[in-house]
Amino acid sequence: DDYETRFPPDPIYQEASENARVYRVYLEESRKYDAYMTDEAREGLDVLLVFAGLFSAVLTTFVAQTSQSLQPDRATESTLLLREIAALQRAQMNGTSADSVPPTSADFTPAPIDVWVNGLWFTSLTLSLAAALFAVLIKQWLRQYMSLTSGTVRQRSLIRQFRFMGLQEWHVPALIGILPVLMHLSLAVFFVGLTLFLVPL
Repeated sequence: DDYETRFPPDPIYQEASENARVYRVYLEESRKYDAYMTDEAREGLDVLLVFAGLFSAVLTTFVAQTSQSLQPDRATESTLLLREIAALQRAQMNGTSADSVPPTSADFTPAPIDVWVNGLWFTSLTLSLAAALFAVLIKQWLRQYMSLTSGTVRQRSLIRQFRFMGLQEWHVPALIGILPVLMHLSLAVFFVGLTLFLVPL
């Protein structure tokens, strides 16, 4: 665009005033850049949030089922205790010593494969939820970045530049690029756990 025709020149010695042309041109160009940058980022974050939500819901179902294997089966324990009680009663009726009845073992150790599968799936769920959390935070940051400001053209230009520098200082564009990698890592960990889960079947 030809800014010289769109924005009239400043009066002499007013080239750095509060409403100088340089600030108006800066705001116009930065508005186009910011709109393109934030729209592209928001689209990617929206897709990631939908996928992370669906994936986390599915993964939670797997974890809810397999995590039970890390705890002792209460029904089995109750059955073993009832058998021990019945054996003690028979021993008493037969006049034999109660020491001859083997005690029920209360020790429980989950299978190593169950520990690995649950560890991998909990890690995958943590990565997925972390990606969703950071996506929400970045969307809020972008909304604040694009919020309207008041004041003179110079003041609005300085506020925009301050926000842009903060965006770069906190590496927000890099974080946006890392989030899909985080989801890919979460998927990879899930499939490793799924493979270990299916091998014994």
